[in-house]
Amino acid sequence: MTDRNAKNIPQGITLVTGGTGKVGRRVAERLESLGVTTRIASRSATPSFDWNEPTTWNESLVGVSTAFVSYAPDLAIPGATDTVREFVRKAVESGVKRLVLLSGRGEEEAQACERIVQESGIEWTVVRASWFNQNFSEGEFLGMVLGGAITLPAADIPEPFIDVNDIAAVAVAALTEDRHHGEIYEVTGPRALTFTEVAEEISRAAGREVQFIRIPQDAFAAAIVEAGVSEDVAWLLNYLFETVLDGRNARVCDGVQRALGREPTDFSEYAARIASRGNWKIAA
Repeated sequence: MTDRNAKNIPQGITLVTGGTGKVGRRVAERLESLGVTTRIASRSATPSFDWNEPTTWNESLVGVSTAFVSYAPDLAIPGATDTVREFVRKAVESGVKRLVLLSGRGEEEAQACERIVQESGIEWTVVRASWFNQNFSEGEFLGMVLGGAITLPAADIPEPFIDVNDIAAVAVAALTEDRHHGEIYEVTGPRALTFTEVAEEISRAAGREVQFIRIPQDAFAAAIVEAGVSEDVAWLLNYLFETVLDGRNARVCDGVQRALGREPTDFSEYAARIASRGNWKIAA
């Protein structure tokens, strides 16, 4: 009898692009804990890797058999499709045998990138993720939470937020197990929450009031520019709130269950964990 989740430690190096980001960092840590030879690909790594500089890719791909592809800041960014196409071509030419792509739900551009990976001629898995829980504790919205008001141009539309630890676990399974080839895992949390409900969950966990306040799109656009957000990220946030958060992604999916054989982490569990660490505590 064999274990359906038995790890097959990849021969050669496993490349983790975006290896210092929310998901990539966790993927790399999990791989290293399993004894997988892991190479983090980022601008600060050695060798340096920059999505905008294809000449930096070659050295990072030397000796790589398996790759986690996490394009930054997002596959929806203009030009991402061409960049991913060229990276996949170079990866295949260099001898990569398996690709795991981190994709986004409800984005036509992301699905175009998925097709590139699917048509690569090598083993592939797509991890298509909903919005991250950790945006409220590590990302763009942490300052809002600390300030007591999540101010976004979002309608009262639910989103099944996903814990990035679950995304990383699915990605590592796909990188190290043989049974995930050809799978598209649409990964979400176990229930959909509106931003008002998210604020209520955070309030309960943090022991203080955090509100959700809907603001006009133009006010949000001006605020993120004033906050010093990079041009790419500012474009992405505006795109997401203008386009993707329209209810198209409200459906809860079973990707975590299919890949891992367990339920995904609930937002309340995530919120309790983050609050217990003091991440949402206001300095006296």
